[in-house]
Amino acid sequence: MLFTTCTTKVAVNTDPWTEVDAILARIIPPTFPDTDFVITDFGAKGDSITDCTDAFAKAIQACNEAGGGRVVVPAGKFLTGPIQLKSNVNLHIAKGAVVLFSQDSKKYLPQVYTRFEAVELMNYSPLIYAYEQTNIAITGEGELNGQGDDEHWWFWKGRWGHAGVDRELKEGAPTQKDANERLKKMAEDGVPVSERIFGEGDYLRPNFIQPYKCKNILIEGVTITNSPMWVIHPVLSENITIRKVKVISHGPNSDGCDPESCKDVLIEDCLFDTGDDCIAIKSGRDHDGRRVNVPSENIIVRNCVMKDGHGGVVIGSEISGNVRNVFAENCEMSSPYLDRALRLKSNSRRGGIIENVFMRNVTVGDVADAVVHVYMFYANETGDNHPVVRNIQVKNVTSKKSNYGIYIEAEEDYSVEGIVIEDCSFENAAKGNFLKGYKGLVLKNVKVNGVEQSVN
Repeated sequence: MLFTTCTTKVAVNTDPWTEVDAILARIIPPTFPDTDFVITDFGAKGDSITDCTDAFAKAIQACNEAGGGRVVVPAGKFLTGPIQLKSNVNLHIAKGAVVLFSQDSKKYLPQVYTRFEAVELMNYSPLIYAYEQTNIAITGEGELNGQGDDEHWWFWKGRWGHAGVDRELKEGAPTQKDANERLKKMAEDGVPVSERIFGEGDYLRPNFIQPYKCKNILIEGVTITNSPMWVIHPVLSENITIRKVKVISHGPNSDGCDPESCKDVLIEDCLFDTGDDCIAIKSGRDHDGRRVNVPSENIIVRNCVMKDGHGGVVIGSEISGNVRNVFAENCEMSSPYLDRALRLKSNSRRGGIIENVFMRNVTVGDVADAVVHVYMFYANETGDNHPVVRNIQVKNVTSKKSNYGIYIEAEEDYSVEGIVIEDCSFENAAKGNFLKGYKGLVLKNVKVNGVEQSVN
């Protein structure tokens, strides 16, 4: 057995990458009948003014009832409210097509079963949503534009900043704070999800694309811009391919891709230029994460480009249901507004196990903080659910400029274990390394500012 589990461990010299082929063999993109349903045949107009919500719904329904195919968005600008995908439907955004999502929050009602920051609730529909569907896709060379901006969706966060600019909260402007705290208290108290009803007046922003409890998912080729918050957010889903997608969204919490409690996921050949983590792997938050208790596992990230964001490949902070078997390779990361390359984060309230994380052959230009960042005090929340981090391997990662090369900070009594960093070079690291709260740390042929590193 190549991986550690909750009860067993493996020698650090085991090659975990031999498992990648087995994971890839299970990730098979869905295929669809060669039948097109063009939304203009159902009343849509690409004038950026006409509300095409009903046209999308009718085309998707007809495609589903016919046994599947493509729902085609032709060239033009199509305004719509939420889109709900059904089984065997490929939503195809043709070259020259732009889907503009309404800035009117009331369009995203009635509420659906969803998550806000990894806590289950009934809330606004995501902009593109699917629940318990099989064989679904979003493809094409066109654009999905959430139309989030400082005047719509984003200010619900409250004060936030990105790319060196702080957005000041407008005097008297509503924010998500009170509702978010109420939601977390409901989860802690065990209130049934059906009774956690939020919507107008609560300011909990919807995610952009969310397949929930779905199987066989493909997202390929599209450009996704200006999301209210998390962009691609599959939940409790499996067999997921995300390929050749461009995510450009600089709003608050604009994570590029957040697989949450998902299994068998491939993210490849994508561009992420975001206002938060480029890729953030999650599995539920606090009580809710432990209640649902489904990990994210078997996730492959390769050949991606990360520009702006808080982190390139990130695990956490909501990992209460555990994360394991993550492989990241052959990526490029660089921006003065990219904070970290590999980031693992949790705290003793959220807990969770992070294990079997492997990164290799990653080229990092400029990052603002650390190349490898492991931090178990995230958000200053404390509790009795101390996180576990073990069996992390980083190989052949190079960087040109950072604050730290390696930053590890965990509780001494709950140290991170089995971190191996090999054949890495971190240049122009202003503060070198910071190491606290670790066991079994191995540095082999690791240079920081040209000096080979050892563990004291």
